Amino acid sequence: MIDSLLVKLALIGVIGIGAQWVAWRTGRPAIALMLIAGLLVGPISGMVFELLPAQYGDLGPLLDPDRDLGPLQEPIIKLAVAVILFEGGLSLNFRDLRHAGNPVLRLVAFGVPIGWLLGTLAAHYGGGLPWGVASLFGGILVVTGPTVIGPMLRTLRVPARVADTLKWEGIVNDPIGALLAVAIFGYVAFDGPDTTVTSVMRDVVAATVVAALLGVALGFAITWLFPRGYVPEFLKAPVLLVTVIGGFVLADIVKHETGLVTVTVMGVVMANRPVHSSRWLRRFKEDLSVLLISGVFIILSATLDWETLSAFRLRFVLFLLLLLFLVRPATVLLSLMASAMPWRERLFVAWIAPRGIVAVAVTGLFAYRLTDYGVEGAEALVPLSFAVVIATIFAHGFSAKWVAQKLGLDLGKGEGVLLIGANDWTTAFGSYLKRIGYKVTIADSSTFALRAARRRELDVWRGDILEEVNEDRLDLSEYQQLLAATDNDAFNALVCADLGPEMGFEKLTQTAPQDKRGAVQPRARVLLESRRSVEELQRLVAEGWQFGRTRITEKFSFDDYRARLAKGAETVAVRREDNSLEFFSPQHKPWVEEGDEVISFVPPEQQAAQQAVRASRKAEEAAVKDGSAKAAAAKNSGNGPGGSGGGNVENGGE
Repeated sequence: MIDSLLVKLALIGVIGIGAQWVAWRTGRPAIALMLIAGLLVGPISGMVFELLPAQYGDLGPLLDPDRDLGPLQEPIIKLAVAVILFEGGLSLNFRDLRHAGNPVLRLVAFGVPIGWLLGTLAAHYGGGLPWGVASLFGGILVVTGPTVIGPMLRTLRVPARVADTLKWEGIVNDPIGALLAVAIFGYVAFDGPDTTVTSVMRDVVAATVVAALLGVALGFAITWLFPRGYVPEFLKAPVLLVTVIGGFVLADIVKHETGLVTVTVMGVVMANRPVHSSRWLRRFKEDLSVLLISGVFIILSATLDWETLSAFRLRFVLFLLLLLFLVRPATVLLSLMASAMPWRERLFVAWIAPRGIVAVAVTGLFAYRLTDYGVEGAEALVPLSFAVVIATIFAHGFSAKWVAQKLGLDLGKGEGVLLIGANDWTTAFGSYLKRIGYKVTIADSSTFALRAARRRELDVWRGDILEEVNEDRLDLSEYQQLLAATDNDAFNALVCADLGPEMGFEKLTQTAPQDKRGAVQPRARVLLESRRSVEELQRLVAEGWQFGRTRITEKFSFDDYRARLAKGAETVAVRREDNSLEFFSPQHKPWVEEGDEVISFVPPEQQAAQQAVRASRKAEEAAVKDGSAKAAAAKNSGNGPGGSGGGNVENGGE
């Protein structure tokens, strides 16, 4: 049963997605954890089973893709790479080039030839590969891999120009590196009297142009058919997926690896043309690509065996050092010389260059073919490609955040609060949050409604929040919480439903609907345990209700706080020691611990009582301090012993 293909496929999915989840929980690079997981179920498990007594039989590794998938392994990986590259192209909107256009152009136009030349020299002199094999490997290494850049950027907050540059470079250079390897392979493998650089390049360029035109045609066809209703909504995602696979295979039949160009161009065309369902299609592709990236990385890392690892030579370490500390930095710094990009950003881009699926898959494909043709040195390509992937993923994945912090590019975890709807209550709440240290933005489509927020010097955003996010004019990563509190209950629900997949529904809250009969169903957590609507909250603000905060301590617990809370007063949110914020709702009551601060919304009489208590405690503390000072002075002067009779006084209010 363990050897069943069905069990193996389930194992790949569970381990891959499990590694992604662990990475999310721990903040570690997802690619590195998937690589470790693949090694554990692959060669390491095989080694462990070999140590077991003979009566257990020859179990072999838990996952051996060559044994378990057989001839299906190569087409599975190639089709997965096609879908991943299409999804990457689908995220390449030309709006992103407003800041990153010049750096991306330089990294493609100058970076590819410079990187190929330096990579070839490093592979030959550092890795000891023959010139032909070294030039092929140098061509493959111009790619940086969207499959690893994407997950890495997901855990970092760096300036938009840096993120867009890395994203565009990874996706655009992937097919370029593969095509460069195709051209070099054609020259090396079929070296003869009729084979010249000109003839090989002519064939590759012609095939590339055909593949690009096919991608443009498919992109325009999809964006013409979908908005006009020629494809029903329930078939759009399947039709798109089949079109991507069909276009990739068709181009690949014309010339190997040109299918990568087709799917990338198709994605870019769709990203920059209006498709009414584009947002939902993109989410479908993102979910699918996460699953495929997980599966492919598990498969590729599990294919490593001890025979492949034993082919790794000590001299390859010199090549890896040259690749990390000379080839990539020199390529980027020379390409971006005299550009408008600040030098700190250039240094960060020069360090970040992890390789991923395309590098390993393309290298493995050409290595097997070159070995069949008897080309010297081809057998070293597979272990060397895995060494590059492992070294770059671990070196760049684990150091990216540290390097960004040292260069002053790390924007940190988004701790802002986004309030949707400008009214008296959100303005008062936003002002209070700003006063205690939060970045607050109030978004509304009405200039008139935003006037009060502007007077209180709050950040405002005028426009339809859904349109602003869809057009990438508002960066949601800056905010840890979103509260939809307009007077339109249906719009609040729509905002939460639409932005939930972007931010995570655990970060969304909306005010309770005014109609308690359930005519409009909330699409996120409802603010306040009492389910007060925004109209009620505005009325209470007009009556003088205010916000306050109470620190929970060992002597003043959350239960003590609730016992002292005035009738009708609300616990709005809890502020953790790490500055994270959680709202109270009927569906979610945050766990409040010692050191947390509870933000409350209380009536005027409780505010007056708290002020009286605070004044009384301050007077007591002052008297205790004065008495302690006098006693100390008397003791020092020899007039007799003294001491302090004061203790810690717990503050039940702000």
